[in-house]
Amino acid sequence: MQRFRKLCLAIYLLLTSIATHAESRDTIQIIRINPQHSFPLSVKAGNYSGITYLGNNEYLVVDDKSASDGFHLFTIEIDSLTGNILYVSNHGFVSSGMANRDGEGIAYIKPINSVLISGEAVNRILEYSLDGTPTGREAEIPEIFKNSAANMGFEALGYSESMHRLWTCNESPLNGDGGRAEVNNPIENRLRFQSFSDSLKAMEQYVYKMDKPIARKPSKYYAMGVSAITPLADGSLLVLEREFYVPPMLMGSFVNCKIYQAWPSMPITHDQEITADETPVMDKFLLAEWKTNIGLFKRNIANYEGMCLGPQLADGSQVVVLVSDSQGQYANTLKDWFKTIVIK
Repeated sequence: MQRFRKLCLAIYLLLTSIATHAESRDTIQIIRINPQHSFPLSVKAGNYSGITYLGNNEYLVVDDKSASDGFHLFTIEIDSLTGNILYVSNHGFVSSGMANRDGEGIAYIKPINSVLISGEAVNRILEYSLDGTPTGREAEIPEIFKNSAANMGFEALGYSESMHRLWTCNESPLNGDGGRAEVNNPIENRLRFQSFSDSLKAMEQYVYKMDKPIARKPSKYYAMGVSAITPLADGSLLVLEREFYVPPMLMGSFVNCKIYQAWPSMPITHDQEITADETPVMDKFLLAEWKTNIGLFKRNIANYEGMCLGPQLADGSQVVVLVSDSQGQYANTLKDWFKTIVIK
């Protein structure tokens, strides 16, 4: 009985500590969700899958089907009062001289003026100078990520200068991590969020639990996972959950996007087994949700895969910039959409 009482007390203290810590967290406020825009005259059809901000309206964007490994140079003009996108233009591609690695995420490391790109084909994160030259450095990837399913590895990449951490995750659950959500298997995907130090050494790992899918009917194509991570200065993360559903006849296709603020806490070991009931997961708070689709009179479907912090506005609020992957403007139906959300 005494041992049972001690156990109950320990659990109570743990829960109290977690609750107190959660209450002290600053939750982001959504100020404005701006409409999406496309700029076909100044942005050629692409497979834009990741974005990072250099400053002064300049961005780097990766294309997972570019002719070679590297990144595009973009200018994105944003209204200083509303955060709405005014104009986007592509100023060309900077090649590393290597073969395309299915580049999905990109992060600018301002203190050393370099960029890191995650290649999903082989789940490696390599560093480059701004002229595209590989520096020879790459992230130390824990062995557990070799269990990634094909085309479901490192989609997201983001760097926190304040916390000195680089972040990525597997887009969809690793083989052996509890199954994968499908329209006929509406479970909550469990993903491994991995951090790295400035020296690119593997550091803390956490478990993130997604929401259940909303699609329930048979599909021709289906994808559900975390497509982007954007670290914030306080150590929390903006997480983009994306569900892409295409039925057999295409009409009724949709992409449902959710942006959560999530807090890394209670890390696990790099090779720890994930179980549904026992493994701690990150706390998260829903900030924004929107749905785009293909219908009889509306074709605004947008598969958002890239997200980064942009400029601050005149009132001190922060712009979040998103870019979609149109699969080369597939079937003349998808467009290269850009969107902003304003937070504070």
